[in-house]
Amino acid sequence: MSGPGRLGDALLAQRAITQQGLAAAVERHRREGILLGEAVLAEGAVSRRSLYAALATTWALPFVDLVAQPPDPAVLELAEPDEMLRGHWVPVTIIGTAQPGDAGAPIRPMGAPRTLFVATAKRPDDELAERLLARFDVQSVRFVVTSDWDIDQAVLRGRQHAVIEEAAEGLAQRTPELSARTGWARWQRWGLALACLALVVSAVLAPRETLMALLVGVNLMFFVGVAFKVVVCLVGMYHVHHIEQDSSEVYRRGHLQAVPRIPDDELPVYTILVPAYHESNVVAKLIEHISALDYPMSKLQVLLLMEADDEETIAAAKASRPPECVRFVVVPPGGPQTKPKACNVGLALADGEFLVIYDAEDRPEPGQLRESVERFARSNPSVVCLQARLNYFNAAENILTRMFTIEYSFWFDYMLPGLDAWRLPIPLGGTSNHFRVSALRELGGWDPYNVTEDADLGVRAAAQGYEVGIIESTTWEEACSEWRAWIRQRTRWIKGYMVTALVHTRRPLELWRTVGLRGVVGVIGLIAGTPAMFVACPIVWAFFLFTFLGGDVDGMHLPSWVLTATTANLIIGNGAMIVMSALAARRRKAYDLVPFALLNPFYWCLHSIAAWRALYQLVRSPSHWEKTPHGIVHGPHAPRVRRKEQQQAA
Repeated sequence: MSGPGRLGDALLAQRAITQQGLAAAVERHRREGILLGEAVLAEGAVSRRSLYAALATTWALPFVDLVAQPPDPAVLELAEPDEMLRGHWVPVTIIGTAQPGDAGAPIRPMGAPRTLFVATAKRPDDELAERLLARFDVQSVRFVVTSDWDIDQAVLRGRQHAVIEEAAEGLAQRTPELSARTGWARWQRWGLALACLALVVSAVLAPRETLMALLVGVNLMFFVGVAFKVVVCLVGMYHVHHIEQDSSEVYRRGHLQAVPRIPDDELPVYTILVPAYHESNVVAKLIEHISALDYPMSKLQVLLLMEADDEETIAAAKASRPPECVRFVVVPPGGPQTKPKACNVGLALADGEFLVIYDAEDRPEPGQLRESVERFARSNPSVVCLQARLNYFNAAENILTRMFTIEYSFWFDYMLPGLDAWRLPIPLGGTSNHFRVSALRELGGWDPYNVTEDADLGVRAAAQGYEVGIIESTTWEEACSEWRAWIRQRTRWIKGYMVTALVHTRRPLELWRTVGLRGVVGVIGLIAGTPAMFVACPIVWAFFLFTFLGGDVDGMHLPSWVLTATTANLIIGNGAMIVMSALAARRRKAYDLVPFALLNPFYWCLHSIAAWRALYQLVRSPSHWEKTPHGIVHGPHAPRVRRKEQQQAA
């Protein structure tokens, strides 16, 4: 964009801005180290169209309205969506005549020279002109000016099929072995079929021995799943305790030094993706939550991703009158209608150096983006993602939300630090994942055919040599308060873990080579072990209760050690998880939740219902996405998120 003087004069001459508005924008331009054009938009002093009309004047180029005069579809087909979106230019038309040369020869000019007209949102230079001359085989290039949003919209409309093809099928086409679209590997299908056949045959030939082997196997699955969680949790507890103890000791000695606050003019552009589907009742809250962030609004690119058939959310978003940094992106139809596909469209539009995903109802702590930037600055380039902690603002609503909150406290405050300390693959949560955009694109974005695209991406990152870390900041979410919705949500999560385990064990030797023994233990113990544990849980309980009450199976007297092992498994396993859950709630100072940890075995029964639903769906509809409703909190259970001005004053 042009310098402050020329652009300011052009805006004043067009009466697009007042002297007072220009002065405020100039001050922001100096304070935040941004271009004046970005500053006037952040101040809300001019419309985006007025700004680019003024820029056209300062660049001595015509301004074009791409809504009124859309690009020629045939010319638009000659460029790739990625190069247009990242370069902020779009070919409008080609004027002139031409005739084909000999077979295989380039098109030769005939009559008037072929001139390519290109709309751009950045000041064009000779390098861009030379690239376009070669790219489109024309004799001259003429530039016109339009807004960056008009360019994005022109690409989304004119190259809709290509954009959706890349968002939905890009990963599967480039690396089919890493996509859930291709389903089970052949050896996995044959292995399952042979295992089922062997089970049936052995049940007929040796029913007692088969039953005993089955019970031992189920008990072993349950034991391994619980043991893995307990051990990793203990590691995380130790790690967190020593960090807090060291911090307290430094503070007591008076040596505590705060991490220097990064000046606003040194902060990078941050892209925020907000996928919203049937969220008309909460989308208006997005503005309040974005405004509460301690980050310059001029350096935020907020993309609200909505589906074309979701008219209610689109209407609610338009009525919310968001700040200039919030842009509405209507995802074109096509491919699986899932959150990861929408996020891939958002990734194609992302201008930021870093990117984070928030749900529409999320309430991130104000300093989260700054903490992420600071942590990335201190990390090595192999760190592709930082996962913030998640917890729930409506914990006190009912028993289910209390149990959900205890579970999340256990998972994000102890399990993830344990995985991080042991350098095991970290399955990401569905929100508050902070990425380096360049590395995320190298990874191929999200898998639209995996219903836990976040967990899959964490494992895929580890398999490709990247690291995932964690940050202390918390994002507050809304816990499911209705058990039917909870069952559907947890079914999707557990099914996604099953799918992720199948995807990343298709090539066991390759997995071993890339992530090593620890990585394999992480994938099997957590990604595969969690669903297996929940599937095994009701079988273990049923056998225990049946035999405890004196039941027998057709006179087949099983050894007493089987019952003893089952009893010990249940008592020790459930006891350990109750203690860990209580300690996690205590660490959050949620003392009122500690007694509810005793309900953990009953909470696991709900997990088992979801796990068996997930197992059924894995066969029938592995990519089916069960939507979780939001905005159904009953009563004032949510803490207020302080705005950034209040945070700084504190």
